[in-house]
Amino acid sequence: MNATSKSILSNTVLPTFLVDLSALSFILLMPAASHLTGIPFYFIEPMRIMLAVALIFSNRYNSYIIALILPLFSFLVSGHPAPLKMMIIMAELLLNAWLFIALFSKTQKAFISMFSAILLSKIFCYLTYWVVFSWAFVVDESQMVFLVAQLAVSLAISSGVTVIASKRIMRSIV
Repeated sequence: MNATSKSILSNTVLPTFLVDLSALSFILLMPAASHLTGIPFYFIEPMRIMLAVALIFSNRYNSYIIALILPLFSFLVSGHPAPLKMMIIMAELLLNAWLFIALFSKTQKAFISMFSAILLSKIFCYLTYWVVFSWAFVVDESQMVFLVAQLAVSLAISSGVTVIASKRIMRSIV
């Protein structure tokens, strides 16, 4: 195997490429899947799921890039979220990634780190919605069914990170 093949198939390049391709494909297909089935798949927070995948199977720098690119890509292919909301979601996902990395580096507890990062970034997001938009917008965005779905997804993501990748994360982000 030549040097170029070895570098392309290295421990970081191929997984990062696959994570990025999967993330973009997942976000590209989500609006069509929601439209075709009538199921609001955005309830499962596909961008946050792909951010968690990036944190597990990639590295911190790629995770930050994913946090920035996914909302922009979604806007470009589907027109959603609206530009101002897109920037808030970018900030929320960046904060989520940064908090997870910081908390995990200190505690080495994947579940607590991920769940806390999600919770704190969600609080930041809703406070920002309130400041930028209005309380009515926050109330509209936080219907009970959506909050229950967010809690379930947050628990699932945190559990998945714990079960799948505690050792992998420790190697890639610390």
